[in-house]
Amino acid sequence: MSTSPPPPNVPDHGDEGDLVARIGRRDPAAFETLMRQHNTRLFRVARAILRDDSEAEDALQDAYLDAYRRLSSFRGDAQLGTWLTRIVINQSLMRLRRQKRERVVMPLTRSDRPEGEAIERDFRDDSAESPTDAAARAELRRTIERRIDELPVAFRTVFVLREVEEMTVDETAACLGIPAATVRTRLFRARALLRQSLTRDLDTATAEVFGFAGARCDRIVSAVLTRLPTLTD
Repeated sequence: MSTSPPPPNVPDHGDEGDLVARIGRRDPAAFETLMRQHNTRLFRVARAILRDDSEAEDALQDAYLDAYRRLSSFRGDAQLGTWLTRIVINQSLMRLRRQKRERVVMPLTRSDRPEGEAIERDFRDDSAESPTDAAARAELRRTIERRIDELPVAFRTVFVLREVEEMTVDETAACLGIPAATVRTRLFRARALLRQSLTRDLDTATAEVFGFAGARCDRIVSAVLTRLPTLTD
C-alpha cells in the first residue's frame, strides 16, 4: 500500500548524508527539505539574539545561503542541525554587532509584523476555545516574549535553545561553543530573571483585577440614587 508524502512543513528525518550529498549536487528540492526541517528552531535562535522578527528572518536567509556555499566543508563531525545552528548564531551576532556600531536602538517589544506560520502553529491550541480565551492566550504569549527579549543575549539564547526548543545541555553547549556548566548557569540566571519580571507583571495585574472605577462605578451609583426615593421607612 502506498503512503502519501509528509506535508511540506513536517520534518523528513531521512538520512542526513544522502540529503547533504543531494544538496552538494545542487538539488533544490533537497535544500528545501533541509530548510523545512530546521526552520522553526533556527528562526527562534536568530530571534532570541536579534529581538526582531524581520532581522531574524534576514539573518536566517543569510545563514542558509552561507550554509549552501559551505556545505562541502561539512564533514559530519557534528549533527547537521548543530552545524546549521552555529552558522545562524554567527550570522545573528554579526548583525547585532553591526547594529551596535550603527547605534541602532534594539526594540524591547515585538515587531508589528505578523508572525510566521511555523511560530504561530507551535503556540496555537487546536482545541476549541472562545475568542476571549484565545485573546488572553495571545496576550500572555506576547508578555512572555517581551520578557525574554529583555534578557541579556547570552541568557535568552540559552533559554530559547533549552526551554523552547528543548535541546539537551550538551546540544546547547555544542551549538554555542561553551561548556555545559556555563549552559546550566545561564539557564538558571535566565529563569530567575524571568521569574522576577513576570512576578512584577502579575503583581501589577492583580492590583487591577475586577476593576470597579469608571463607567461601572458611575452606573451603580446612578442606579442606587435613582431608587432611593422609592424606599420606605
